[in-house]
Order: sequence, then C-alpha cells, then structure tokens
Amino acid sequence: MKSYSIALILAGAALAAPAHAQNSVTKVNGVTIPPQRMEFFVRNVVAQGRQDTPELRTMVKEELINRELLAQEATRRGLDKSPDIAVQLDLAKQEILMGSLMREVAKSATVSEDAVKKEYERLKGQLGAREYKARHILVEKEDEAKDIIAQIKKGASFEKLAAERSKDPGSKVRGGELDWSSPSNYVKPFGDALGKLKKGQMTDTPVQTNFGWHVIKLEDERATKVPPFDTVKQNIQQQLSQQTQKQAYEKTIADLRAKAKIE
Repeated sequence: MKSYSIALILAGAALAAPAHAQNSVTKVNGVTIPPQRMEFFVRNVVAQGRQDTPELRTMVKEELINRELLAQEATRRGLDKSPDIAVQLDLAKQEILMGSLMREVAKSATVSEDAVKKEYERLKGQLGAREYKARHILVEKEDEAKDIIAQIKKGASFEKLAAERSKDPGSKVRGGELDWSSPSNYVKPFGDALGKLKKGQMTDTPVQTNFGWHVIKLEDERATKVPPFDTVKQNIQQQLSQQTQKQAYEKTIADLRAKAKIE
C-alpha cells in the first residue's frame, strides 16, 4: 500500500538516526535500506501524533522502497551530476548539521525560575501603578483636531465626532473608546498626554504622534490590575527562552567567526 501522506509529513527529513536493529528493512535492486532509516521515519511520524503499529511500519517500509526506487532512477538518469542538484544536496546537508548544532547550543540556553520572576517584576514596573480608560479621535491635520476640540467645548458629543471623523477604525465604531491600558503601552506623546489628564478631562490642544493628530479624553482610571505570576509564568518563560537561544546563537556565530580564517 502506497502512502503519499507519510511522504509529505517527512519531506526533507534527514536519513540518519541511532540504530535499533541489526537487520536491514529490505533490499531494492541490491541496495540495502538500513533499519536506522526505518526507525528515524517512524519516530518522526509518531511525533506527529500517530501510533507506532505494525501497520504504520508497513506503510513506512513501502515509502522507503518508493524513495529508494526514485533515487536510483534519478541517479540512472544522471540527475545527481546536475550542478544545481549538487548544490541543493550540499545545502541540505549543511542545513541538517546547522540545525543539529543549534539544538545542542539551545540545550545550554536555559532560563531559571529566578530569571522568570525577575522579568515578571520588571514588566510590572513598566505598567505603572495606574491604568486608564480613554477615548480619542485621530485625524490627519492639526487644524482638523483643533476644530474638533472647539466643537466639543461648545457642547458637541465626543463620541459622535469620533464615530464620524476619526481615522482609527478600531475605536471609532465605539465612539473612540480604548481598552483599559497603562500609558506606557501607548506611543510616548499619547501616553504622556493621557497621564496628565484628570477623569473626565480632554486635551486642550491636539497631540501629535506618528499616526496623526489626536484629541484625547480620559474616561476613568484605576489601580493597575496585574495578572498573577502563575498565570503568565509560561508565556514569560517562552519569551525569555527565545531571547536566550537567540543570544546563544549569535554568540556562537561571533565566536566561530572570531576564530575562523576567512579570506
């Protein structure tokens, strides 16, 4: 039975793995398919959620035979002599070796519990003690923002003008309303202006950011609600792990380049 789904799952997989048996899987035109290849393929398929069963191994065996036949035919036609294919084979080997090395490097790039807690405290500090619920109206030109401020001071509805004139599609449908947030989560001019307002107050002059010109109104404020450590621990650990592995990778490259003779 042929299984092209397995071929897709394992496309590009390296054909090397520790041996688990001494006998070959089979021979194709006198060429032995080693058991290591079978075990490697099975392990990769099992990693995709399949069960290691006799039926699966039969399917993998058929796939290995198909691959060997195709590879032999490609060689018979001289495709292995093609310069482009030779380059691809070299790059594939290089990619596998690079990946193996970086997995080794990543093993040493661990993140401690203390490092996660320290990052949590740092993020808490960035949030600040207060968070705010605001509305804003975003327009392209300063004069337009000044006109909106003047209309609101004369009694026009902030929410109505936001719905009619704001360029921010996410908030204009809610009358310019933004979610609860710390000023530090906004671009600096916006956050600075927001932090100076009192509840119910609006900016007297337009606030310019890289998005345009804003009219900002502070609806409410409260003590910052920080999620408990246990609820965000995993996310912080993942982020730190990614950063640590990236740093380890960059250091490995830098160290190797420093030692290498590059002409």
